[in-house]
Amino acid sequence: MGKKGKPQGQRRPAAPTSEPEQQGATLKELLGADVLNKLKAQADRLTQEDADRKERERKEAEEAKKREQKLKENDFSYLLNNSDPNWNKYK
Repeated sequence: MGKKGKPQGQRRPAAPTSEPEQQGATLKELLGADVLNKLKAQADRLTQEDADRKERERKEAEEAKKREQKLKENDFSYLLNNSDPNWNKYK
């Protein structure tokens, strides 16, 4: 009742690995050094701009939180509801 066909001990050889010579020139090889330097500089600039934008957003959020807290501190009902009800500690 065994299956007929390929013997189990034999396998196909693995496909040959592709080497750079078989693929052709890489993008890095095709582009000139000056173009690569421009691309790297642009990537660095974009990274810096993103970091600056995130820092600016963080500062704006922090300032908005401070403004909101100041408004709450001027609201008597907020202070009354959020103060410590045990006034005996402060005598």
